[in-house]
Amino acid sequence: MIHCDLLIIGAGPGGYRAAEYAAKKGLKVVIAEEDKVGGTCLNRGCIPTKTYVHSTSFVEAFERQQQVVDQLRCGVETILAHPNITLLRGHAAFVAPALCSVCGDIVAANSVIIATGSSAKLPPIAGISDDPRVMTSTELLRLSTLPKRLCIIGAGVIGMEFASVFQRFGSEVTVIEFLKECLPMVDSDVAKRLRKLLEKRGITFRMKTTVQSLADIDADAILIATGRKANTEGLGLDAAGIVPDERGNIDVDDNYQVVNAPSSDCKYYAIGDVNGRQMLAHAAEMQAMRAVNHILGRADSIRFDVMPAAIFTEPEAACVGPSEDQLKAAGTDYWCRKAFWRANGKALAMNESEGLLKLFSDVDDRIIGCHAFGAHAADIVQEVAVLMCLDTTVSQLRDMVHIHPTLSEVLLSAAG
Repeated sequence: MIHCDLLIIGAGPGGYRAAEYAAKKGLKVVIAEEDKVGGTCLNRGCIPTKTYVHSTSFVEAFERQQQVVDQLRCGVETILAHPNITLLRGHAAFVAPALCSVCGDIVAANSVIIATGSSAKLPPIAGISDDPRVMTSTELLRLSTLPKRLCIIGAGVIGMEFASVFQRFGSEVTVIEFLKECLPMVDSDVAKRLRKLLEKRGITFRMKTTVQSLADIDADAILIATGRKANTEGLGLDAAGIVPDERGNIDVDDNYQVVNAPSSDCKYYAIGDVNGRQMLAHAAEMQAMRAVNHILGRADSIRFDVMPAAIFTEPEAACVGPSEDQLKAAGTDYWCRKAFWRANGKALAMNESEGLLKLFSDVDDRIIGCHAFGAHAADIVQEVAVLMCLDTTVSQLRDMVHIHPTLSEVLLSAAG
């Protein structure tokens, strides 16, 4: 039997970050991974797709993605080679409270962090399991030839990123979405303008459309991008006394400690996609920090209410805080200020004049959100996220010097 201070199940962004941080703080850590370290983000998600975004052709993207992934995975392996970390390769499952089986080894831990991530969720469409054209993002990234016609079901982050990339590579792209607008997490004004721009570039959008059957879809490949589900099957959660909620997620409190875990000496935590709170790689990493801090009895000032997100279409979109739609629905008093890329010197010099930024503040002038699309929108929204963490006002932002010429002057223009 292996005894440790902390057992981590899953070596994705949340898992390996938790292991690294805990090990540096002196905890003896065991981390179990049944697949390749790095998780979905590194091996089948964020990194491969961004390689496609920043490649000039499909052939270049296909060849480069594995090189980039291999290099970064090697870095994760180095992190997990810390003397306080034991990496066990194999499937982990609870056999009793505080006891886990990993390929024949029994691990006993004082604390457990479940960081098993999520997987693609297939909608209930007739014949979806039998159609050879159907694939998730994992299979699409493995294609060695460019599909002439690509149909994407779902206009969320995954759907929109692949639509933008494959249209640029030369595929005929159609996006089908049940909702009236793409990217529901983004301000509808921003999302609509981005969609209209992508339509001008040749992408066909069929909004407010429900797919009943795949028989009428004229495409060589069909990407299912309708959401993800928590990876909890086969974990033996019942043996640990943990019951997922009605959506299949593991319910946690603000320290990411499992709320319905049995009363015992072992503390259970769930971070990343498996808790369903904020399905973002950087959210998983910060949740890892909070969970380990709670184990150590250390306080932190991480603001989980300020969680920026980006969509790497071309141009990209990004957001932090509520959208104008959400502010209106909540009855919140607010101010909205707008700025456009076409009025920015750097944007014009870059030939990137398409873009809109909306900056929101409350009645006390405090910045409470920003939604934007345009070149390097993610970098600009990240600046806003930092300002929000410091409870900055628009008046204070207005007095902050920004380099000229830069795209960040778009934000300064909104403040002004």
